[in-house]
Amino acid sequence: MTMISRIFLSLILLIGLSTTAQDQTPTQIVCLGDSLTAGYGVNETQAWPHLLQLKLTEAKINAKIINAGTSGNTSAGGLRKLPWLFKKSVDVLILALGANDGLRGIDTKSTHSNLKKIILAAQKKQPNIKIILAGMKVPPNMGQKFSSDFEAIFTQLTKEHNCTLIPFLLENVAGEQKLNLSDGIHPNPAGHKIISENVWKHLKELI
Repeated sequence: MTMISRIFLSLILLIGLSTTAQDQTPTQIVCLGDSLTAGYGVNETQAWPHLLQLKLTEAKINAKIINAGTSGNTSAGGLRKLPWLFKKSVDVLILALGANDGLRGIDTKSTHSNLKKIILAAQKKQPNIKIILAGMKVPPNMGQKFSSDFEAIFTQLTKEHNCTLIPFLLENVAGEQKLNLSDGIHPNPAGHKIISENVWKHLKELI
């Protein structure tokens, strides 16, 4: 084998090793949310982000779920978390905030602004990031206008900033006694299974 042939073969091997290393790097998926994401009242392995990881593994998709849910978190709290979250590369952001804003009656313009800032900051940091926005609803006792304005936040942001919308994160879970803890707000393990299906339906189309 001539010297040129050896060099050429070495280059091919190096390129192959580099490609293999890149292929082995898992897609980083961050779930930024509140107690619904953190898994309040259930075991960590029963919360929907972990169940989502199991679905990815079963589907043989090389991806890693990072649960950045914090009980009590608001949209403002999520915004403050961003510098920490983006210390590493993020490929997919599942943004599941706003429920506590709604329950506390926070001005919908403020919630809209905070979520928008999170989306724009994420897109600026990672131009190719894919963002899934989890829609939320508030109880009817918050008033019809507040309820409609609150729900509109998520559809508006989706249209304005090219996100994927989950119309309602708690679809088929909210209000179902058998799927929630005794507080009637937080899902039990069975409820988390349904939430994971609600999220998976949209995530699997992106990765």
